[in-house]
Amino acid sequence: MPVRGRSCTPGRGTVRRVGDTGGVNDPHAPGTRHFASDNYAGVHPEVLAAVAAANVGHTPAYGDDPWTERLQEVVRAHLGDAAVAYPVLNGTGANVVALQAMLPRWGAVVCAETAHVNTDENGAPERVGGLKLLTVPTPDGRLTPDLVARQAWGFGDVHRAQPGVVSLTQATELGTVYTPDAVRELCDQAHALGMRVHVDGSRIANAAAHLGLPLRALTTDCGVDVLSLGGTKNGLLLGEAVVVLDPGAVDGVEYLRKAGMQLASKMRFVSAQLVALYEGDLWLRSAQRANAMAARLRAGLDALGLDITLPTEANGVFVRLPRPVAAALRRTWRFYDWDVADGTVRLMCAFDTTEQDVDDLLAALGEALGGTAAS
Repeated sequence: MPVRGRSCTPGRGTVRRVGDTGGVNDPHAPGTRHFASDNYAGVHPEVLAAVAAANVGHTPAYGDDPWTERLQEVVRAHLGDAAVAYPVLNGTGANVVALQAMLPRWGAVVCAETAHVNTDENGAPERVGGLKLLTVPTPDGRLTPDLVARQAWGFGDVHRAQPGVVSLTQATELGTVYTPDAVRELCDQAHALGMRVHVDGSRIANAAAHLGLPLRALTTDCGVDVLSLGGTKNGLLLGEAVVVLDPGAVDGVEYLRKAGMQLASKMRFVSAQLVALYEGDLWLRSAQRANAMAARLRAGLDALGLDITLPTEANGVFVRLPRPVAAALRRTWRFYDWDVADGTVRLMCAFDTTEQDVDDLLAALGEALGGTAAS
């Protein structure tokens, strides 16, 4: 079967991919929870129930419906009275629409090399959005003011794309989390330079769960201007939202959403999912479960003496596995090779990962290690 390949660390010749799945003959085995991505998980039953409840009668299209109206109230409760949500179909769409609305045609985005907008969206911000990404290497996926300063220069130089937005991924693609102080420091720097701050929050629920803080403590209270609010990785069928926190930070977002093919005609079914996730504590419960399973997995890997390559702060664990061990695991589970050169793989937990799922993987790991060195 074909493998999904994509660049991980520029210049190192490494590839991130699912890899040879060995004996996994049935990609949809209902009794198996894979560890490749939280996107592998199904839809949370409470979200499915919300979709079914919205599936009654006729209602106006394109967002002029009670569910989208209710979503505005829910978002304001989380993120402040100025917040406005624009539901979209997926995370790439949320990021592209948000960044387009925040920048002029000559604008550029400063982000980490490992940021999702740079590594996982097939150039959509550049191909579709017409934007320049100015990337910087980071040791753990997190930007700092010093790192941003490497690209935040050349203002007024007609030969250079103009840095206008700093984009953070929360939690990062490397499973690390920005603290409120770190986000605030970046916002202060960006605003002092006349720039705006965007947060790609596809896993912001996992970050908030890790820190034990409300969503606004990582966004509005820090000075973030626009948030791509995640849903799919935390139990939705589909759907995210561009949430504008500062109305002065965007221009024409409603038009760009349509032009970017992200305006759902039957928007009530996207909004109903987001309401189900964020109206109560489902977003937090689901993220807490995923994080807890990653912590359980991390503890088991530590006990086996394996080399954990990055902090485990959200729902992903990065560990070096001997190739024969990784091949043995792939007879049952799917997961990503993160760095083929050094054997690092990513094991991702989801809202529906169970303790038994984790323990089964650890037991298989222990058996596969057998006479194999852990390093």
